[in-house]
Amino acid sequence: MLLQPFCTVIPTLSHDYAEWHRGREDYALWYIEITEPKLQHYLQKLREHFSPFLFQPNIRQFHITLFICGFLTEYQPVLNDDFSQQQLSQQIKNLTKQKLGAFKIKTGKIQSFESALFVEILDENNSLSIFRHLFAQNHHEIAALHYVPHITLGLYHSAFTAEKIFEHVKTIEQQQFELDVTHLSFGYYKAKIIQGKLYAEQHIHLGKL
Repeated sequence: MLLQPFCTVIPTLSHDYAEWHRGREDYALWYIEITEPKLQHYLQKLREHFSPFLFQPNIRQFHITLFICGFLTEYQPVLNDDFSQQQLSQQIKNLTKQKLGAFKIKTGKIQSFESALFVEILDENNSLSIFRHLFAQNHHEIAALHYVPHITLGLYHSAFTAEKIFEHVKTIEQQQFELDVTHLSFGYYKAKIIQGKLYAEQHIHLGKL
């Protein structure tokens, strides 16, 4: 949910979140890598500008989450947020069968969820929903009901007021970038490491623009 005026953000606590991962290691997702150097530089500047508000360490690579799969398992899924190699293989098969092409998206304004600061993504041709529909054909997404494409800048470390966040946003000059999405990535992060690295396992290349 987007952060509303007169509210406070929800801070991330530095603990294990064992009630979520239940001892499982790798949390998997489909995502779009951010590789454009000028955009990477801009996002890093934003992350530094907002560092007084953001949970540290904050080392996860900038990316756009496309579809959250759940916890990777080599066996049959047991819990509703398990995701098997068989399900991944089927998703890749569905994706490659369609022979979908590369597409363009744009970055938008700095915004905030209740728990995280982000840069919005503008998908004027509704391209992302096509891929999300393909991935959902054989697996129910483990995510919020309403998908908001974005690039996360970081999670909040304390319960700051919305006004304090909004005022800080006003102090920086914002930029917009257009991105050519030529491939999709599948990977995971270690569930026990908050804001830890993303590890890529698969890259699916799309047709030419």
